[in-house]
Amino acid sequence: MNRICELFGIRHPIVQGGMVWCSGWRLASAVSNAGGLGLLGAGSMHPETLTEHIRKMKEATAKPWGVNVPLMYPEIDRLMQIIISEGVKIVFTSAGSPKKFTPMLHEAGIKVAHVVSSSKFARKCEEAGVDAVVAEGFEAGGHNGREETTTMALIPEVRRATRLPLLAAGGIGCGEAMLAAMALGAEGVQVGTLFALAAESSASEAFKQRCVAMGEGDTMLCLKKISPSRLVKNALYDRIAEAEGRGADADELRAILGPAASKRGIFEGDTEGGELEIGQVAASVREIKTAKEIVEELVADCAKARELLAAATF
Repeated sequence: MNRICELFGIRHPIVQGGMVWCSGWRLASAVSNAGGLGLLGAGSMHPETLTEHIRKMKEATAKPWGVNVPLMYPEIDRLMQIIISEGVKIVFTSAGSPKKFTPMLHEAGIKVAHVVSSSKFARKCEEAGVDAVVAEGFEAGGHNGREETTTMALIPEVRRATRLPLLAAGGIGCGEAMLAAMALGAEGVQVGTLFALAAESSASEAFKQRCVAMGEGDTMLCLKKISPSRLVKNALYDRIAEAEGRGADADELRAILGPAASKRGIFEGDTEGGELEIGQVAASVREIKTAKEIVEELVADCAKARELLAAATF
């Protein structure tokens, strides 16, 4: 058993990303029941909605699970109080500094992991006392670092920077990629895109089908003046790209996005006028699978790749 499995009490070192508009209790419980770690995505939930999903999680699985909390959430203090009062045991934080909330969560007996995009922030996480770090590379969907460091380049740097248990994220779409990340120093993986397109994901069917039909190069990192995000190239993306090309400021970009842009795209299925966040590895996804199938394939393919490497001569 490696340190990630031991820390979270899971069978496989696979964590499902807490993605907005995708990661509800159905997806998270399915991943946990399959032996990974399912995460609720609090970033797209009102406090009352999060409470409902936490309670449904308790009914749906007896296995470990957690909540992903973007620290830019407007009602962050209220959200943390709900997490503590509902007895959540694992929290993954992102998009901010974990320094403020980690001691409070630890006092409540909660394990804390934080998502970073650089070795600099990994060191700050260790200083803040978190229990594990997720190093997320440029390939990922959603919010990325401005430096555009790829996962393959990021993992060794973060491994040198911290002694904490380390998860790799960004571009993990198969067992071979999982093995590669672990060869570079990761002890497990956080997978977003595959689970965002899973049968149990709460994303709209229109969003899922748009993504599985994509080819290589059909996503692009943009919105660096707001919060770097990898988006599917659609009509909204074209407007953003044109504005960024002429130097539009953050206010103009927010106006182009409009209200609830990711909800429109991912949850409501407006595949041209909505913001469609997904990772590069979506280009290799060709069918909708269950969370259980995804976990089992990742584990089996990783083991097979390990055996092939062991038998190879160099």
